[in-house]
Amino acid sequence: MRTHVNSVGLLVVSDPVLNFSYPAHIPRECIDALPSLPGIYIFRDASGKPIYIGKSVNIRTRVLSHMRTAEEMQMLAKSATIDFERTGGEIGALLRESELVKKHQPVFNSKLRRLREMCSISMAGEVPEIVFARDVDFALAEQLYGLFGSKKAAIETLRDVVHVRGLCTVATGLEKGTPGRPCFARQVARCKGACTGEESAADHAARVRLALEPLRVTRWPFAGAVAIVEQSAGLLQRAIVDRWCYLGVDKPRAASASFDIDVYNILVRPLQSGALRIEEL
Repeated sequence: MRTHVNSVGLLVVSDPVLNFSYPAHIPRECIDALPSLPGIYIFRDASGKPIYIGKSVNIRTRVLSHMRTAEEMQMLAKSATIDFERTGGEIGALLRESELVKKHQPVFNSKLRRLREMCSISMAGEVPEIVFARDVDFALAEQLYGLFGSKKAAIETLRDVVHVRGLCTVATGLEKGTPGRPCFARQVARCKGACTGEESAADHAARVRLALEPLRVTRWPFAGAVAIVEQSAGLLQRAIVDRWCYLGVDKPRAASASFDIDVYNILVRPLQSGALRIEEL
């Protein structure tokens, strides 16, 4: 809802819905072909380039909802055609959408973009360490906590945890200290004395791990690749995944598995709950 003052000083309310018109320039056959089934859909510009990629358990209903949304007028105005791709179910649609968005980087997709720098907090030792996906296999590493798009974000999260849980800023590497000298948190009675030797390094590290536990990154729970089996209206698909990396449908593409944060976020809870039909390969 927008407002402005007109030439005679009256306040005018401008409702985008009132200015919206159905995008008649998109061929009707594109709409008629859309199935009421799971899959992904692609809005393309006049050159055929994807400008928006989405997914739904009901492709037809979701695409029509875009066309009735005034706030998406800009995207619709640039769209020339719409095509779709069926999947065996919701998980297959989520994985395929993630793959295509990262591949094509559509201008109207604000999410699922590939992170330039992914890092995590490691507690392999007694002091938290920021580690990067380029150096550590996040799918197989133990004692990783949180997935972050930057080192700054990881440090800010660690700082918040340290403050809330009464941990030592020196023992967690957030503050440079002098042996035997209390950190600032100890001086205000918010630290148990890991900086002064009053709390052992092992005990403090155990408290750090406990505080970070809600952020624990789940290790890939299988010995190798698995197929996630879904079926919809006669279409049976097996989405191949290995080490939190989507490798394609039915016959995996020849590629080394590399941890993908979007695949991890899509699959970690359904796998933990046992909601998926899995075939180990």
